This record gives sequence, structure tokens and C-alpha cells, in this order.
Amino acid sequence: MAAKTVFVMLYTGAVEGAQRWVRPDQITRMSDEQAHVDGQTERETWTSDSLRSDRGAIEGRWFAANTREPIRDETLRAGLVRFGAVNERKGLPTTSPLPRYSLEKSFAQLFDPALVGEALQSAVADWQTSNLSPSALMRTTLMLRGAVDQADRVLVTFPDGETHHMEPGPSSVISRAVIEEFAPRFLEQPAVIWLSESKSRVVTRDDDLAREIGLAIQPDRNLPDLILVDLGPEDPLLVFVEIVATSGVIDEVRRSALLVVATDAGFRSEQVTFLTAYEDRDSRSVKATLGSLAWNSFAWFTTEPDRVVYLHAQDGANPDYLSNLLEREP
Repeated sequence: MAAKTVFVMLYTGAVEGAQRWVRPDQITRMSDEQAHVDGQTERETWTSDSLRSDRGAIEGRWFAANTREPIRDETLRAGLVRFGAVNERKGLPTTSPLPRYSLEKSFAQLFDPALVGEALQSAVADWQTSNLSPSALMRTTLMLRGAVDQADRVLVTFPDGETHHMEPGPSSVISRAVIEEFAPRFLEQPAVIWLSESKSRVVTRDDDLAREIGLAIQPDRNLPDLILVDLGPEDPLLVFVEIVATSGVIDEVRRSALLVVATDAGFRSEQVTFLTAYEDRDSRSVKATLGSLAWNSFAWFTTEPDRVVYLHAQDGANPDYLSNLLEREP
């Protein structure tokens, strides 16, 4: 979708300085057949026609008419505009139907057909250095790493140095990130008690460690994808983790059920916490499930490993004011 958005901007000449702009529904109207019509006059005609009322009868159109919202909200505003690849026209009311987006000039120059090989790679690197923050680059790197892992078995290294292979797929990639990235950042002395895959295959279980801390692992109790323990505190902290590639979050029902598992094993409620792990906070799975997350649980995203979200529930008897919560921030 992002590539096709950039293409339509180049096709219509919507580049910074040209005073030309596009709107999201124009991207939906392009087709493969039209994309091969590259004469200047024909392109000008299509640009003009694409701004007229959309009757939907466009053979081979790239996207349905109602796709303009994700193009506007996700591809443009949350993506290309956010990272400086696209400019938004100033002075237009939010409700204006006029086109408002154009390619930033230095970004558009990366698509010069004459720019190839090492010169292209160098230009891309220069643009990234100038326009992408370190956190954005980290997100890009981690997402690319995850994309590669979709085709190959995922090697997971546990806190004790032991390794295990998991089947390829997004759930395995997120599981590895929780163990290798989240655990050492947010747990004092992390260990893995239980790890399973979406196909109900148990990757590893540590019954000896579980017994030491008083937890009886019973797979028939509908355990989560991953159970971590922090052995650093005087009283071990149990962390139940759900891995979300598409669905399966820690909601209120799941939180209550897992808390029973822990308290039946002798853990106090304050020794138990819950984590829902995603790939990226801009992913569709987050948007589809965020409203279901349980209060007093955590959410974590592999592409932002140094950040964690806590859904704080107010205690009516002992309220926390915002000023008190802010005092806890570093």
C-alpha cells in the first residue's frame, strides 16, 4: 500500500515544490493498466479525472473505494508523513476534500531511475540518517528481522544460555523477543518455566524450577504461551505472557483464570503479573485487541523493546493522582 501510494504521487507529479497534491482516494483508483500509460498528456488527464466523483466502476482498480481510510490514517499520517517522506498541505481544513499530500523532495529523488547500485544505497542511507530517529530505525530493523524469520525456524536463546528451535512464524518471533529482549530489560533475574507454540506443541518446560517456587505446571489448566519468573526479588514474581500475532490477549477473563492457577499454587496475587506481547503498536492485531486488554496488566511491543505499557486501574479506596504517577517516572 505504501509503495502504491508513492507511485501515484510520482505518477501525478505530486512532489514538493510542484504545488501538486494527491488525496487518498486517488490511490485507490489506480490500476495496473493505467500505471503502464506513461505519456505526460495521459497522466495529466488521469490526474484530473481521478479527482472527480468516484462511481466505483474502475476495472482492475488497485483498492476498493473504502480503502482510502487506511491509506490516509496508516500509510500516510502514521507512516510516510510521520517520518518525513510525505508533506501535508498547510492551511486546509480537516474536512476539506481538496488533495493535500505530496512527496518530500529528497525522498522523491530516491526514485530517480538513474540512481542505482552503490549510489542508490548511499542516498538511501543519507536520507535515513537525516529523517529517521534512532527509535524508528530500531523498529524498522526489528520488523525486517521478524520478516526474515517467517521462513526459517526461529532459534531462541534462554536466560541460562540454553537454546531451542521454534517453528517459523510471527508468534515464534514475538516469543523469542519476549525471552531475549523483554526479560533481561524488565526482570532482575529472569528464567523461563514454560514455552509453547500455537500448534499446542510444548517447546520447553522446567518442572524442577517450577517445583522450587511452588508452581505445579498442569497443561490441562489452559496455560498461556509463555511463563516467566523473576528470581531476583525476595518473593519470586510470576509473569504470565500471551503472544499475539492475531488474537489471544490477556483480557479480564483470562487474567482471572490465570490468577487462580497462580494462587492455587500458593502465590499471592501481588507476586503475579500479566503481559500481552505484540510485534508493533501500529499493527492490526493491536488495533483489534487493545480494547480487550485487562486492567493491571502490561503490553509490550517487540519493535520498541525499552518501552512497556501498564494499564493502571484506580483503587477507589486509595486513589492515585496523576501527580503521584508522574513521580514514579524516571
